[in-house]
Amino acid sequence: MQEFKSIFKWMEGQRLKVVGALMATAFGIVFSTLIPLVSQTAIDMVIKQTTEGNPTFISDIVLSVSSFKGQLLMCGALIMIFTVINALFNFLKAKWSAEASENLAKNLKDKMYHHIQQLSFMYHKRVETGDLIQRCTSDIDTIRLFLSSQLVEMGYAVLIFIIIFSFMLSLNVKFALVSVCLTPVLFGFCFIFFKKVKQSFKEADESEARLSTTLQENLTGVRVVRAYCNQEYEIKQFEKRNQELKEKSYVMTKLNALFWSSSDFLSFLQIAVVIIYGAYITIKGEITLGTLQAFISYESMIIWPVRQLGRVLTDLGKTTISVKRINEVLNEPIEFEEGLQKPQITGSIEFDHVGFEYEDHDRILKDISFKVEKGQTIAIIGRTGSGKTTLMNLLLRLYDYTEGSIKIDGVELKKIDHKWMRAHIGAVLQELFLYSKTIKQNIAIAKKDAHEDEIQSVAKLASVHHVIEDFENGYDTIVGERGVTLSGGQKQRVGIARALINECPILIFDDSLSAVDTETDIEIRRALNERSKDVTTFIIAHRVSTVKDADQIIVLDKGHIIQRGTHEELIHQEGLYQTFWEIQNQKEAEVLNLMNEESGV
Repeated sequence: MQEFKSIFKWMEGQRLKVVGALMATAFGIVFSTLIPLVSQTAIDMVIKQTTEGNPTFISDIVLSVSSFKGQLLMCGALIMIFTVINALFNFLKAKWSAEASENLAKNLKDKMYHHIQQLSFMYHKRVETGDLIQRCTSDIDTIRLFLSSQLVEMGYAVLIFIIIFSFMLSLNVKFALVSVCLTPVLFGFCFIFFKKVKQSFKEADESEARLSTTLQENLTGVRVVRAYCNQEYEIKQFEKRNQELKEKSYVMTKLNALFWSSSDFLSFLQIAVVIIYGAYITIKGEITLGTLQAFISYESMIIWPVRQLGRVLTDLGKTTISVKRINEVLNEPIEFEEGLQKPQITGSIEFDHVGFEYEDHDRILKDISFKVEKGQTIAIIGRTGSGKTTLMNLLLRLYDYTEGSIKIDGVELKKIDHKWMRAHIGAVLQELFLYSKTIKQNIAIAKKDAHEDEIQSVAKLASVHHVIEDFENGYDTIVGERGVTLSGGQKQRVGIARALINECPILIFDDSLSAVDTETDIEIRRALNERSKDVTTFIIAHRVSTVKDADQIIVLDKGHIIQRGTHEELIHQEGLYQTFWEIQNQKEAEVLNLMNEESGV
């Protein structure tokens, strides 16, 4: 099976420990099976003082002592020795299997996280975060538990059957065959159960992933939930997912109940057969009382591990599903390719008939063409959903354009290394994300070795330095998860400072000044103009006042460029830009009139 090949591959570096655990299991079984032979010798040859039992090396050791008391003490000593040795091997089995499973889980989590970091942005857009978390935690834990105990238990069940059955055959072939007559039925029942439980676990696991996604979304958007008094709706959504998980889990519970009750019946029936048949042939004199006692002990040792095989196969079914789910992620192609160029990037950019559509053939951008010289400021404005952010995502190579060409300093963008390109772009994205760290750490996230003066310098450029200084802990203030302790404007300015710290030749401000007041907006743009004369800057905005000083303004609508020019040129052209300008001017005039009226009162 492909799943076992995957597990074997992931076990690299741990295989010797797993083999050691299985060998320790085998040796432990051998020494535990010797104990009934000691009991047989004690009953048949020591207590009864006869030689009617089958002679073994155990009986040779016991009978080498001449006195009755000495023989009994030798039997007790052998049982203690075998028990201690068995315990030692059980310890080694548990130790090695635990070390192997924990190391595998740690390595697999590292592998998953590393791979996820290299997957395309498009992949992350189409998968649910909760489902990915489920695969990186619960699914890996299922594999860990299987390797730590169930794999060894499976080996234990098979080995104990082989070893004990061999001992039984050496004592009495006919009785040995009777003693395992129901075992094939039990094995068959286990495999039928294995087939049934796989599908049930898959459905339950996917249901749990949907529940995790619901919980993750609710906790992430807790402020929105509170703001719209949406708690009741979210509770109902959670209860719906929880009920779905309960129903899927209940199917597995019913399957387990059916298996355990049926396997218990078969196991006790097998023991009953051994006791009744054994008593019958003992009375007939075909075997000794000691041999009967040994067979009953062996039957108890063999039947319960075989019964446990059902639980092991249940976990095996869960494990195969978990392996498939993990491989679905690991088999996703990464976005980074070998052999791509790392050219010098100065900021000269050309879009030539660029088009883009999602995998579902939803066309977002069509025939986009324009040139940007080094050091120019390009403003992009348009209605919501016109493709402004998507255009910048192409430049960042978060998406790959499906038509046309984008050249950076004369080099085709698709031939430039992803990391190299992104390292030369400072971006303040529309969906700004701050980590639950200090302000200093959030600003220096792109430059880990940044000095204190560098951090403060870019904070001043972003007009956030004085705000930070007012905090009790200054730059060491923890911003909380997703920057929850900062206002929208403060978060945007911290994001701007973060984008500036690397002094990249290309800057992108994706609606990143929308939450700041007009005065701060002007202050930030003036500071940027003074500092970044040779930096190519893209500004996406809805406020005309934010973009009017740009060297070139591009107006997008429904994925097309419908206007292009300077502010002075566009306000005198009939079109969307002029409409924006008139509406926003009118609103500003209304606000000023209202303020004047209020001050007059």
